Amino acid sequence: MKFKLISITILTFFLSFLLAQTLTIEDDFEGNGTISSWYGDNCNLNISFNNPFKQGINLSDKVLEYHDIGGQYANVRFDAANNFELNTNSTFSLKIYIPSNSLTGSQLNQVSLKLQDGTKANPWTTQSQIVKPLALDQWQTVSFDFENDNYINLDASSPPPNQRNDFNRVLIQVNGENNNDQVLAYIDDVSYDGTILSDPVYDYLVWSDEFDVDGPILSTHWFHQTQIPQNGSWFNGEIQHYTDKIDNTYVNNGTLHLVAKKENYTNQGITKEYTSARLNSKFAFTYGKVEVRAKLPEGIGTWPAIWMLGKNINEDGGYWDNLGFDTSSWPNCGEIDIMEHWGSDQNVIKSATHTPSSFGGTVNTGGQNIATASTDFHTYTLVWTPYKLMFSVDGIPHYTYNPAIKDINTWPFDADQYLLLNLAILPEISPTFSSGAMEIDFVRVYQESTLSLPDIQENIVARVYPLPFADQLNIQLNNIPNQHTLLRLYAIDGKLISTYDAEINNNSLVLNKLNNLSEGLYFLNFEINKQTHRLAVVKN
Repeated sequence: MKFKLISITILTFFLSFLLAQTLTIEDDFEGNGTISSWYGDNCNLNISFNNPFKQGINLSDKVLEYHDIGGQYANVRFDAANNFELNTNSTFSLKIYIPSNSLTGSQLNQVSLKLQDGTKANPWTTQSQIVKPLALDQWQTVSFDFENDNYINLDASSPPPNQRNDFNRVLIQVNGENNNDQVLAYIDDVSYDGTILSDPVYDYLVWSDEFDVDGPILSTHWFHQTQIPQNGSWFNGEIQHYTDKIDNTYVNNGTLHLVAKKENYTNQGITKEYTSARLNSKFAFTYGKVEVRAKLPEGIGTWPAIWMLGKNINEDGGYWDNLGFDTSSWPNCGEIDIMEHWGSDQNVIKSATHTPSSFGGTVNTGGQNIATASTDFHTYTLVWTPYKLMFSVDGIPHYTYNPAIKDINTWPFDADQYLLLNLAILPEISPTFSSGAMEIDFVRVYQESTLSLPDIQENIVARVYPLPFADQLNIQLNNIPNQHTLLRLYAIDGKLISTYDAEINNNSLVLNKLNNLSEGLYFLNFEINKQTHRLAVVKN
C-alpha cells in the first residue's frame, strides 16, 4: 500500500499543477507575446512594424501600426482563449504614440478600450468601454481599469463590468467612431494585469471506432436503442421504428451505415412504415474533443444527427438508463447536438445545446453551409471544455456556447455524457422515398491526459496487491455486493490502454494476463453504485 499511496500523492500534485495552468495576456510585438488573433476592422494594421519613434518611454524595435484610412468604425482587436475574470483583475494597459501630422478632421484625441463578447453575432451590443484622452507626438502609457475608472455600457441595463465574466474580446479604437477621418498611430506593450485559463489540449485518443471490420457493429462499443417512449411514438413527430436489425446498421468497406428504410415493421405491438437505427455509445466522458467523419443522406423528411446526452438521463430503454443512472429528466441532463441536418434544408448543418434555460426551439444554436454534405465526407467536431462548447466542420468553426453565468440552468455540462448516432424520419418524407443512409467513417474521442480523471476515491478500496504487479492485479473491496463492472486502464499520459469486463465476487476484483504491459505507472477506473473510482497502480 505504501507505493500506491505515494503514487496517488504524486498524481494529486500533478493534477493540481495542470489545473492551475493559465495564460498571460500581453504583446510587445517583438515576437514574445501571447496574443495571436489581432484583426483590423476598417483599419490597416501591421503587428511587426519598425518603431519610427524610438524615444522617451519606448525604445523597443517593433510596434503595432494602426492606420485608419477613413473607416467609419475603424479599430483593432483580439480575442482571448477564455473569458476575463474582471472581479479579480480588471486593468488593461498599452503604450501609444500619435503623430500630429497623421490626423485629418477634428476628432478628439483619445483612445477607447472596449470589452466585448466575441461569441455573439453582434458583439458590440453588450460591450463596456473606457475612453482616455491622449497627448500627441509622444509615447504615453494608458491604463483602463474596469473596476475604478469611469466606464460606458452600451446597454445601460448591463451590470458593472467588474461584475461580469462574459468578455473575451478586446477592441482598441483611436479618436472615436462613426466618422471618416484618418488616423495613424503606433501601439506597443499591450497587457492585462491578470491571467485567463488556458484552453485544454485534447490530443490523447481515449475511445474510438474506426469501423474497419465488415458486418455487425461492435457490441462492446454500441447499444441499439429500440424501446419506444411511453406515448408509442418517438419524439418530435418521428415516424420510424428504431431496430437492431443488421440491414439498418452494418459496417461495410470501412464505414458504418445507418440506414432508414420504407418497410412495414411491427415491434412492441406497434406497426410503423419506416425503420432506422439509434445507437448509444457504451462510453461516457466529461470534457474532450469529439470528431465524427460522416456523409449525410438527402431528401426532405430525413433527419440525421450526431449528438450527446447526459449519462444520467431518465429515458427508458437507453443504455445508461438500463444500468441505473437515470436520475435526471430532459433537458436537465443537458443535450449537445454536434451535427443535425434536415433534408428540407439540404446544404445547411446545425449545432445546438438544450438546457433548462433554453430547450426545444433553443436559441443556443449555430450552423454553416456545407454544399457537399450528402456527397462527400466531412469531419464534425465538438470541443467541450469546462468553460465552453465549440463546434466546427472540417476545422471551420460556426458556433460557440459560452454562457456568461454557468449554473444548473445554463450549464449542465459538467458531468458524463454519451454519444448518440441516429437517422430519424419525419412525416413530410417523400412518398417515393425507399431508403437513405448516414455513413460514418470514424468516431473518435480525445482528452488531455490524466487531467480528465476525477478525484481518486479510496473509501471502498481495502487493499490492492501486489504492488508493483506483474501478471495479475487483485483489488479487495469493502462491503460491495456481487455485481458486474467495466474497468478501464489508462497510461500515465491519459491514453486508454484497455477495457476489461469484470465481476465483483466476495468483495474482490481480479485482473489477469497483464504481463504484456510495459513497466510504469497506470490508472485504473471502475464504476460501483453509479460512482467512479480510480486507482494508481504500478507494473514491474
